Amino acid sequence: MTQNRCQKFQQTVSDCLVRHRSILDVMSKLQESSAHVNRAIAKAVTTCGCLKIEARKQPVPSDAALAEISQYTQTHLEGKLCPSCFEVVEKEVGNVLFYVTAMCELLNLDLEKVIASENDRISTLGLYSLT
Repeated sequence: MTQNRCQKFQQTVSDCLVRHRSILDVMSKLQESSAHVNRAIAKAVTTCGCLKIEARKQPVPSDAALAEISQYTQTHLEGKLCPSCFEVVEKEVGNVLFYVTAMCELLNLDLEKVIASENDRISTLGLYSLT
């Protein structure tokens, strides 16, 4: 049987879990890696300047239907990541994925099934799955 990407990644992560085999280590490293993603994005704004955050109240009319809200909301981002910042953010997001996958491995969860279940939940609930 051939493995899909999620299964291959989960196996690779499992093989690499040496120092961070404790669930406590994985929990704290996941939180730390999430902070690194946020920091990399902040540096793209404050140090590099390739991104700009222009945030204000989302202009959603009070009579807008739930299905229409996405037409009114914005990301608050201007610009795009330069190649250097893109590389850093991509690396940091990869680290988050590593620790999420490590958590799945330690808790005996199949990453592919977790993704499929979440996709099913989101697609079934549609707009009402707002999390």
